[in-house]
Amino acid sequence: MKEFLDVFKKTLDFKSRSRRKEYWMFILWTTIISVVLSIIEIVAGLEIAPDIGLLSTIFTLVILIPSISVTVRRLHDIGRTGWWLLLSFIPILGWIALFVFTLLDSESGSNKYGSNPKEFEHDFKPVNN
Repeated sequence: MKEFLDVFKKTLDFKSRSRRKEYWMFILWTTIISVVLSIIEIVAGLEIAPDIGLLSTIFTLVILIPSISVTVRRLHDIGRTGWWLLLSFIPILGWIALFVFTLLDSESGSNKYGSNPKEFEHDFKPVNN
């Protein structure tokens, strides 16, 4: 849940990097919340139009910018520009390419988008003997 909330704190950050863990935990929590909201809408009859729920619509609007932001940062983490997000407008092939990009490991070391977030995950470094 921490990663999910961290994405909201970094909503307007389109310049740094995000690890796979942050991205996929955000996707996981977004999916869980969406399913729960859909069940509530069905049970309570909260559809504003056929197959369009009120709570789901509000939630989608709330996560729109954070979703774009975390995806851009994820692309930055593998050394790609955020413009690659436009692949999402190409049905099937674009979606597959973006999916693969989000699965790739972080670019090692620093890149033009900042330092590798993996390297600063802990406040301590192991001691080499």
